[in-house]
Amino acid sequence: MFGRLRQMLIKEFLQMFRDPRMRMVVFGLPVIQMMVMAFALNTDVMNIRTAVLDMDRTPESRALTEAFTSGGYFRIIHDAGSFNELQACLDQGTARAVLYIPAGFADDVKGGNTARAQMITDGTDSNTSAIVNGYSERIVREYSAVLGRERLNSQGRTFSQVTVETASRAWFNTNQESRYYYVPALIAVMLFIFSIMLTSIGIVKEKEIGTIEQVMVTPIRKMEFIFGKTIPYMITGYFTMTVMIIIARAVFGVVVKGDYLLLYLLTGIYLCGNLGIALVISASAETQQQALLTSFLCIMPGVMLSGFMFPVKNMPDIIQLITHVNPIRWYLQILRGIVMKGVGLETLWPFVLWQSVLAVVFIWLAAKRFRKTLS
Repeated sequence: MFGRLRQMLIKEFLQMFRDPRMRMVVFGLPVIQMMVMAFALNTDVMNIRTAVLDMDRTPESRALTEAFTSGGYFRIIHDAGSFNELQACLDQGTARAVLYIPAGFADDVKGGNTARAQMITDGTDSNTSAIVNGYSERIVREYSAVLGRERLNSQGRTFSQVTVETASRAWFNTNQESRYYYVPALIAVMLFIFSIMLTSIGIVKEKEIGTIEQVMVTPIRKMEFIFGKTIPYMITGYFTMTVMIIIARAVFGVVVKGDYLLLYLLTGIYLCGNLGIALVISASAETQQQALLTSFLCIMPGVMLSGFMFPVKNMPDIIQLITHVNPIRWYLQILRGIVMKGVGLETLWPFVLWQSVLAVVFIWLAAKRFRKTLS
């Protein structure tokens, strides 16, 4: 028995190491992914993109703004002049938080009254929003303590007479319910996994069962073959998405605030990009096992580097550049924009542009790989 087992083990190891791609999968990719994930998967919320609307424009209001930026948690990206500008920053996702300082802030500070400001956060990410609110409350407490000590030294006022308060509010997700963040994101993740896993065995299955030779002698063109492999999975992808949207509304109460037609059109672009990736994998693999294994190795980084679990802006610059070729990153922005914010193409067009470019590139690569496979 042990002799047969030993021969079986030798055979399996020889078969594993004979294939250069398998050696890369076994030894190279785990190390690469570990290095990438160790830098990218960072739960610390730093450099929060913040817009400021300072209606007071006094040394006291500027000191409050500086208190927010001095610790490295907040980074001012826009000095707004009106509430409409703040709304645009939140709709477009350029700012994750908004600091509003009303007129009369300095008068309240000087008069010993309670001076108030407001911190508005993007509630589409409930976890980050809660962390941002915690940061702002701590900063305001420290700012109040500094004012109190200064007033005590200069005027002899008691420490408790100088108070600054912030009223925190989450935009788009007022009650900070996590289902409004995770349920739409799970739709994107499931479509990503579904489209890549099923489609990746498309061409390689033709090789294994021997029908690829029949395809080679037919007058079908490359792009016709690619579309023939893609369209059925797009249809099933739309069906899956529709079922998930129905469940999201019926079970979790997640309602699509934007245009359904726009959502379905942009989902088609997303599915094209995913199916292009899957067909590249399928055309490059020799067996269904290879195709499925390669799909798993693409899915994990795709999900982790999409902003689903960890904000992309928290990742190192080089990792942020890599995420530009990740279709799920852009679709998450589109999905949250339509479902949670109710915005349209005028706001989402940068994400749609990236999504479209990736879809075209991946479909083109699939056609090129198919030609090389047949040769």
